[in-house]
Amino acid sequence: MDIKGLRQIVDQRKGQQEKLESIVAGIKKKLILTNRKLRHHEQAREVIREVGLATQKQLQVQISELTSLALESVFDNPYQLMVEFIERRNKTECDLYFERDGNKVDPLNSAGGGAVDVAAFALRVASWAMKRPRPRNILLLDEPFSRLKGKNANLRALQMVHQISKDLGIQVIMVSDERVDRDLIEQTADKVFDSRNDFS
Repeated sequence: MDIKGLRQIVDQRKGQQEKLESIVAGIKKKLILTNRKLRHHEQAREVIREVGLATQKQLQVQISELTSLALESVFDNPYQLMVEFIERRNKTECDLYFERDGNKVDPLNSAGGGAVDVAAFALRVASWAMKRPRPRNILLLDEPFSRLKGKNANLRALQMVHQISKDLGIQVIMVSDERVDRDLIEQTADKVFDSRNDFS
């Protein structure tokens, strides 16, 4: 092979080398940009994680405090509602349980229906209070304390509903079977309708 042929081969190889160097330079530039984006995504993910944890903590406090206050207003030896956020199957789930004297209690199986009724009412109010924008200021309830036993506990539940209605500006429309004397119901309500007399 002559010098001219070798020169052509060398020139071709130089061209290929320059092309490869240009491709490598482009890949390096893309790699730098990708690494920068990755760092930004990781930082954003960390910010989202921290905001999520702060939001969970705030929800934990709001939900458990409001519900525990409702339970305290009705029962003499009340449970405290505990809220726990737990990671399961790559998702955050919320566990609710009652606690009294350091013992965890499953609300649905061990606490009694009356405590669950009061907690469910308080959770409805907490859910309404956290919505933005808030929906209409009306709660419709159909015998929300149907499993609550005892005249005193039922009266305290009605007083609690009245106080929450007044403090939060919520109109509560509630169907209730009479577990306390009618005059006591009338003291805790703005208006009472008796289905036996008012709707016949």
